[in-house]
Amino acid sequence: MSDILILTHTDHCTPGHLAQVLRAQQLDYRVLRVDRGELAGVDLDRPKAVAIMGGAMSVNDPLPWLTTEVEAIQHFLQRDIPMIGHCLGGQLLAKALGAEVRTMAFQEVGWQRLQHTAQAANSPWLSHVSGEFELFQWHGDTFDLPPGAQHLLSNGWCQNQAFTWGDKVLALQSHPEMTAELVDLWLTEAGYLLDASQPSQQSISFMRENLPQRIAQLNQVAEGFYRHWLQLAFA
Repeated sequence: MSDILILTHTDHCTPGHLAQVLRAQQLDYRVLRVDRGELAGVDLDRPKAVAIMGGAMSVNDPLPWLTTEVEAIQHFLQRDIPMIGHCLGGQLLAKALGAEVRTMAFQEVGWQRLQHTAQAANSPWLSHVSGEFELFQWHGDTFDLPPGAQHLLSNGWCQNQAFTWGDKVLALQSHPEMTAELVDLWLTEAGYLLDASQPSQQSISFMRENLPQRIAQLNQVAEGFYRHWLQLAFA
């Protein structure tokens, strides 16, 4: 088993650019589909770094495998290993830490700008980005901040966009892992779910606009997150 474990939950939420970063650094990693029961029997004391990807489900759905995953995350928290959560993954981290995850009155979808909070000053997770930058979003749930968390990012649609807990856990409401192929897949497969009456949701045409440039910028932001995550695990 690899020292890097990536937990996934659906065909549409792959590791994306994270996998490209790991391959470029010739780092071995293992991807598990938790929704298919692939977490069963895994040695939870082996991984040195864990990434948790997104998914269309809610952490509050009555799915037995979600309970199994939360318990695994709590084990990783006790081991104090670096973890990074993407959207659903961030919400799972919040739930594992005792915070509430709830449905918003609207969905936030598209290329949204985020701002640093006052607590974000000097955070090593954000040392590579300015006080305001863009990330890709697609979520209808949000997390409250767990006890002891440091609130990092916010915007007008969703106050709690990111938090750290301790020095090794980053929970994100967004999808920094996106590639051009993933954006195209999501818009092709799930674009019909968009509601043009919600100003928090961008149009398909807008989300496709200047896609190569936006992805290049997103990749740079993601690489900063992943670089710090890997430094914590293998320094």
